[in-house]
Amino acid sequence: MNKYSMMAAMTLSLALTTSAWAGHGNADAAKEKATTVCAACHGPDGNSPTPAFPKLAGQSEDYLKAMLKHYRSKQRSNAIMTPQAEKLTDQEIADLAAYFAQQKGLELKR
Repeated sequence: MNKYSMMAAMTLSLALTTSAWAGHGNADAAKEKATTVCAACHGPDGNSPTPAFPKLAGQSEDYLKAMLKHYRSKQRSNAIMTPQAEKLTDQEIADLAAYFAQQKGLELKR
């Protein structure tokens, strides 16, 4: 492999690695918002105390990001969630999704 091919392969590899991490959330950055603002309905750890609000704990990070972005763009509408999500940046959405994805959710009984 000549040096140009090797450089191209290394550049492509770096680009793919970087894009895979793009938008990955920081759970620690979201802890304050999650345990105060979101906790009012979903509980501080995402385990909602009432069936009226979804349990977020342990859900897929990608799913949580997608749903928050759908609320923000009004692809999905809810009188409570749409105004909350409209205030969030992409990074805040990623951080919240990471936080709730890391929480212990419901377990299935066998």
